[in-house]
Amino acid sequence: MRVKKYVAPTMPEAMNHIRKELGPEAVILNSKEVFKGGFLGLFKKRNIEVVAALDPQPKKAKQEMHPAKTVTGQEYGKRDPVLHEVKQLRKMVEAQTGPNADYPADYQTVYHELLAQEVDEELAKSLIDEVIRIHDKQDDPPGYDTIRQDVKSEIKKRLKAINVDTPSSGSKVIQFVGPTGAGKTTTIAKVAASAVMNDNKRVALMTADTYRIAAIEQLRTYANILNVPLEVVYNPDDYKAAVREFAVYDVILVDTAGRNFLDEKYVQDLQHTMTFNGNTETYLVLSLTAKPHDMMAIYEQFQHLPIQKVIFTKMDETRTYGSMLNLTLMNKLGIAFLTNGQEVPDDIVEPSSQMISELIAGGRHGT
Repeated sequence: MRVKKYVAPTMPEAMNHIRKELGPEAVILNSKEVFKGGFLGLFKKRNIEVVAALDPQPKKAKQEMHPAKTVTGQEYGKRDPVLHEVKQLRKMVEAQTGPNADYPADYQTVYHELLAQEVDEELAKSLIDEVIRIHDKQDDPPGYDTIRQDVKSEIKKRLKAINVDTPSSGSKVIQFVGPTGAGKTTTIAKVAASAVMNDNKRVALMTADTYRIAAIEQLRTYANILNVPLEVVYNPDDYKAAVREFAVYDVILVDTAGRNFLDEKYVQDLQHTMTFNGNTETYLVLSLTAKPHDMMAIYEQFQHLPIQKVIFTKMDETRTYGSMLNLTLMNKLGIAFLTNGQEVPDDIVEPSSQMISELIAGGRHGT
C-alpha cells in the first residue's frame, strides 16, 4: 500500500494533488488543520493536511495469495472489532441492570457516562436524581436520548446559576496563579494577543516568576512580538510600582511562579507580593490533564487567595471534562477561558454553559 501526506491551503487543492498523483482509487485516511510558518506560535497560516493511500493490489488477489487459516472463536473475538464491541456492550448492560444498579437501565447508562467523564459521584447522582424528579411528573417513561438531553439541560442550568455565561468584568489588573506545568505563561500570551489584536486594547505585562529565567524570557519574547511593555517584579514594592507605571494601560496581565502546589509557603509568598482589591481579579490556571482529586487539592491550597475565576488548559489533551464541572459547581466559581492547543492567540475560547454541558453530556463517549 502506498501512503502519502499532502499539505495545501484548502481541501480542494489537496484533493487535486491526490487525484493527479494517486488517481481516483485513492482513499483518504485522515485530514486535519495544520498551521505553518510564523514565530513562537504567532501569525501562522492555516493549511489542510491530508493523508491518502492507494492499494495497488485488488483485495481479491490478496486473499488468493494468502490461503484461509482456521481461526478459533477466542481469536475471532479479538480480531473482529464488532464482536468485541458487542461483548463489551453486553457487559455494560449487565452491570447497569444487575443488583448493584442505582437507577433504571437508561438512567444508569447516563449515570455511568457522567462517571466516565470523571464527574464527582455525588454530583452525578444529584443530576440524575433531579432529572428523575422532573420525569416523575410526566405520564410516559423517557428513553435514553431524552434522559441524556435533560441531564445536559440540568448541567447548563446549574452553570448559568453561577454566571458561567457572564463575561469577565474588565478589571484593570488580572493575576494568573497556579501550579507548575499548568500553562500560565502561554495562556497569558494568548490573552494578551487576543486583547491587542482582536479588542485593540493597550496591554502591559508583569511577571513575578523570578524562579525560572526561561519563563521570563518566554514572556519577554511574546511582549516584543506584540510590542507591549513587560516589567519583572521581585517584591511587593516592585509590584506596586509597576502597577502605578502601567496605570495608563487598559489591562495589566500578571504572571506568577509555578511552584509545587503542596508548598504552603508558595501561596503565602503570593499573598504578600500581589494586590487584591476591587480593581483586580485573580484567575487560577489548571490543566484538565490533572487528576480530579489533585485538581481539587490545588484549589483548596489556593482558596486562601480571592480566586474569582478558573482557566482550564490543555482541553485538547484529554477527552474527560468532568473536573471542570466538579470544581466550578462545587465551589461556585466562574470560568474565564478554556485553552485547546499551543497556537497564539487562536487556541483560547471564552466558555459557555452550552459548550461545557455539551462536552460532558453531549452523547455517548468513546472512551
